[in-house]
This record gives sequence, C-alpha cells and structure tokens, in this order.
Amino acid sequence: MKFIGAHVSASGGVFNAPKNAHDIGATAFALFTKNQRRWEAKPLDEQTINRFKTACQHYRFNAAQILPHDSYLINLGHPEKQALDKSKHAFLDEMHRCQQLGLTLLNFHPGSHLNKISEKDSLLRVADSINQALAQTETVKAVIENTAGQGSNLGYRFEQLATIIENIDNKKRVGVCIDTCHTFVSGYDLRTTEDCEQTFNAFSDIVGFEYLSAMHLNDSKVPLGSRVDRHAPLGLGEIGWDCFQYIMEDNRFDEIPMVLETTDQSRWPFEIQQLNSWAT
Repeated sequence: MKFIGAHVSASGGVFNAPKNAHDIGATAFALFTKNQRRWEAKPLDEQTINRFKTACQHYRFNAAQILPHDSYLINLGHPEKQALDKSKHAFLDEMHRCQQLGLTLLNFHPGSHLNKISEKDSLLRVADSINQALAQTETVKAVIENTAGQGSNLGYRFEQLATIIENIDNKKRVGVCIDTCHTFVSGYDLRTTEDCEQTFNAFSDIVGFEYLSAMHLNDSKVPLGSRVDRHAPLGLGEIGWDCFQYIMEDNRFDEIPMVLETTDQSRWPFEIQQLNSWAT
C-alpha cells in the first residue's frame, strides 16, 4: 500500500497537522515539531502530546505514515567542535520530541563539511553524531535525506549515504529518505522508465532498498545534474510524470510515507489524487 501526502503546516500546534493532512486527502504527512529555523523550542507539554496523538487516531494516521523533519540549522558533520556539539544537542532534542509524540521516524539532512575538513571526515562525524543520538533514545529511526549537493552539502551521492550507514552501530535504526528532485539535480536521471530503472537499481546496489524509509516526491525546476535545490509541482518540471507513475507502480516503495514538498500547495489534492490513481 502507498502512503501519500505532503509536508503540512503545524502552525498553532503540532496537533493541527493531522487535520491539515486529512483535508487534502493525504494518507501520509510530514511536519516540523518545532520552528525549523530556531535552535531552541518550548518543550512539549502533556496536553500538546495528547492532543497530537488523539488527532492522529481520529484522522487515522499511525507512526508509519508520519515523517517529522528536523531543524534546517542542524549540521551533524560540522568541522568545528562547538558548532558540532550544538547540532548534536539539537538533533537529540528532535529525537526526544518525536519519541514523546509516539513517532518512529526523524528525517534530516546529513550535514556539510564547509570546505574545512575532508568529505570523508565529515561523513564520519555525521555517523558518530547519529550513533550518539541513537544511544540516548529508544524508538526513533534516523532517516537520512539525500541532498541536491549545493555548496559543501553531503549526501548527494548514494555512496555518501552508504558510507554513513556503514558506520552506524544499530543499523535497524537508520534509514534513507529519497527526494526525487535532489536525486535528479545531483545527477541521477529520472525522466523515463528506463532512467528510473537505472537510478533505483544503483540505489539498490549501493545503499539497499532495505534502508528506504521515506520519500519526498518533487519535480525539479532546474536541469539534470545542476546541483541546485529548486522544487517544482509534479509534471511541471524537468523530471515529468513518468517518474512518479513508475514509483507508484513499484511495490518496493510500499508502506513508507511519501511526501510532497512541491511549490504550489493548491495543487496538492490533485497531485495526491493523481498519484493514488497509479498506486498498486
């Protein structure tokens, strides 16, 4: 079964996100559990936690259909100790918030080397940061998102994702979120069925589908290999519809949250409906 939705607003409280997802016909959703552009956040209180859990039950969302995303400020591969420690602390807090809400996934960008240390050293710092967070939590899986490869960002090649995973102690609690826009702009073609076969076979060989835990379904405003992160509505970008039909018809993508981050929210009900029409 396919779980399809969008990254919805949690404005006013995380407990509003399930209704916002339900209202667009979603069977999955993503959210921020705190302000994604601030380091600190007010702790979750019992009333907020209970209201969120009640809303999820009311709108029939379980943890397998929900993909929280951490703060954009966090850099688990930071080359400087003070900034790295700050990111580790914030990431652990995000993991704890997910655990409090009964969620089992946390989606995050791996980090950046900032041209101050080697790519390999930064990837190992990411893995070490994840290991430390997993050792202090119990139920949340760390879900690494592949990136567009802008600047010094890590995670835009499947080999980089594999390096991080290889250095995780508890591999049952690490996964990958594939963003189709990021995949395309980092050089993996998705424009035809044949392109999709080649790209996802490469992912299978290098990382392994057993680690696929979520997806972001986005078209791209910019060409293949441009290393620029610019999302577009489905079917209106450089990738086109064939990729998304391919994903919907392939059972390797079943039972994971598949989340739209496309730029025209008014199209989300249509995009979800179109994807569901292909789902097998």
